[in-house]
Amino acid sequence: MSRRKERELVFKVLFAHEFNPIPLSEQLEFLAEDVENKKRITPYVRKLASLCIEKKDEFDGRIKPKLINWDFERVAVVDRILLRMALAEFLYFEDIPPEVTIDEMIELGKKYGAPKSGRFINGILDSIFKDLKAEKKIKKSGRGLITKIK
Repeated sequence: MSRRKERELVFKVLFAHEFNPIPLSEQLEFLAEDVENKKRITPYVRKLASLCIEKKDEFDGRIKPKLINWDFERVAVVDRILLRMALAEFLYFEDIPPEVTIDEMIELGKKYGAPKSGRFINGILDSIFKDLKAEKKIKKSGRGLITKIK
């Protein structure tokens, strides 16, 4: 399965979790009842979804200061989830280039969010990424991971 499809599955799980916060293991078990979905629940899917739930407050703490003249609770659920997913990839997935993370979240925002979600997500992630890079919190290794974002 492609990473894009895995991200989309994580997004859907986190969206469901937002409205029905049952344990992640139960949500994944429910999904796995369908044979096709069972194959889609990869280690990447489990790790990304669980990081987004476990580190939600930490991630939100990074997002909130970037919302100039905007209340966090007014940010669309779709956008909040995608921003958290990006933070998890920035900080905990050394093999995923930040540019890929940003592009993927923008695309998911365009698909599932409001008309301006892609632009909103891009602006917030660019700012957060710059902060994380300045704080030396971005640790990437592997091919193609030299970043051009300044």
